[in-house]
Amino acid sequence: MNLSQLFTKKTDGISAKNHLVFWLIYFTFNTLRWGSYYGDFWLSLKGNLVEFPIHIVLCYSTIYLLIPKLIYKRKFILFSGIIILFIFGLTFFKYQLTYWFVSQNVWLEGPEKTVDFTFNYALVMMLGEFYVLSFVTAIKITADFLRESSRAARLEKAQMETELRFLRSQISPHFFFNTLNNIYSLSLEQSTKTPDVVLKLSELMRYLVYETKPNKQSLKKELHCIQNYLDLERIRYGELLNIDLSISGDIEGKKIAPMLLIPFVENAFKHGANKNIGEVCIKIDFIINDGFLYFKIRNTATSEAYVPKLHTTGGIGIENVKKRLELGYAKEEFQLEIHNLKNEFIVDLKLKLR
Repeated sequence: MNLSQLFTKKTDGISAKNHLVFWLIYFTFNTLRWGSYYGDFWLSLKGNLVEFPIHIVLCYSTIYLLIPKLIYKRKFILFSGIIILFIFGLTFFKYQLTYWFVSQNVWLEGPEKTVDFTFNYALVMMLGEFYVLSFVTAIKITADFLRESSRAARLEKAQMETELRFLRSQISPHFFFNTLNNIYSLSLEQSTKTPDVVLKLSELMRYLVYETKPNKQSLKKELHCIQNYLDLERIRYGELLNIDLSISGDIEGKKIAPMLLIPFVENAFKHGANKNIGEVCIKIDFIINDGFLYFKIRNTATSEAYVPKLHTTGGIGIENVKKRLELGYAKEEFQLEIHNLKNEFIVDLKLKLR
């Protein structure tokens, strides 16, 4: 590893360069501070050359060894005891180095000349080490908190995007099976509708496979997808199906979460058209106004009380759509109401467009 790599290598998100810059600034500040106090910068320099290796050993041993091994495992009493003994030992070592290499008066800033390892000297020096240790530990804990917060945010975003991709990828395979059966029947009859049906199915599948990956999709493309879906269902149900579709407002440049509305349309067929005998009416309204989409779909239902299924084999279910709304939009950006009436099922959605 070369010098450049060493400086850019990160320990817990903090590069070696940042560590070095911190200690250099701290060392320079302390040297100038005590040099000014003593009136002797050379003496201050020698004293700090003795002290700072002790500071560094204490700080890194604590934040990278003792805290992970003891504090994170809730061994607080053991940690406190070891820290006190460790600091006491380093203070005695500092006393010896200061006495032999700096000055026999080991406490120049003290109230009187000190040449022995006294209780007052040990207490003040240990408090000084606690001060340095607390300062460095606070920096480390803050850096860890910011790093973990960033990591948690990235994981949450990745999980949300994965879940959204999964949710929006779900559409009933029965729809495709039924459409293929219809195409097969039309081909046997050599119907002129066959090419148009194949084209619509192809466009729908292309949209589902290739154009639903972004978090937001063109509202115009989403409506075109729904229109293809409706056209294919018209072929399946024939004259028994009455669809009233209306669109008002400017749809150009508006974006929406892909595959968000089609589950409501699919639900109308699955639990409306499939459950009824005779003519089935499905009414769909799209109103774009003041940056919001007002989507309303209603379908005739059986006379029996209808309770929509939250999850069905191959289907997305209304509950899944609710989850997608909660994942992809803020609370104030959507409002969903579902009305389960005796002979009619109604969905009202107000959605913020991007």
